[in-house]
Amino acid sequence: MILLIVLAAIALIAIMVYNGLIRKKNEVDNAFGGIDVQLKKRYDLIPNLVATVQQYASHEKELLEKITQLRAKAIGGNLSNDEKVDLDNQISGALRSIMVSVENYPDLKASENFLNLQRSLNEVESQISAARRAYNAAVTDFNNGIETFPGNLMAGMMGLTRKQVFEIPEAERQNVNVKDLFKS
Repeated sequence: MILLIVLAAIALIAIMVYNGLIRKKNEVDNAFGGIDVQLKKRYDLIPNLVATVQQYASHEKELLEKITQLRAKAIGGNLSNDEKVDLDNQISGALRSIMVSVENYPDLKASENFLNLQRSLNEVESQISAARRAYNAAVTDFNNGIETFPGNLMAGMMGLTRKQVFEIPEAERQNVNVKDLFKS
C-alpha cells in the first residue's frame, strides 16, 4: 500500500513538473508572438516613414533603400527567432540613423505628417521594448524551470533546452555622445 502511495505521489509530481514546463514553454512562445505583433506594426509604419522622408532627403536614398530591403526580408517570413532578432537590431539601427539624418531638414521636422509618424514610431518602439521585457521575463522563468530540480530531470527527457534572452547589441550599450549630435 505504501509503495502504491509513493508511486502515485511520484507520478503526480512528474505530471505537475511536465505541465509546468509546457506552460513555461508556451509562455515564451506567446511572449515572442507579442514581439512579432509589435514588429509588424513597425514594419507597417516603415513605408510611410520612407515615403515621407524621401520627399525631403533624396541623398539619403541608400539608407532608405536599406530600410525597405530589411522590412521586405522581415515580412517575407521563414525566419528563425534568432534571425528575427538580428533583423530587428539592423532595422532599429537604420531607423535611428534616418531620424538623426532628419535633423538636416527643418521643413520635414516641422511637417505635421512627419511629426505624427514620428510619434507613432516612438510609440511602437516603446511597445516593442515592453514586449522584449515580457519575453525576457518568460525566458528567464522557463530557463529557471528547466535548470532547477526536479524540472531539469523532466526537461532532459522532454528535450527542452535553454533559450536566449533578448539582448541589446554591444553598439547600443555605449553612451551617446550628445556633443556629436550637434555637429553640422
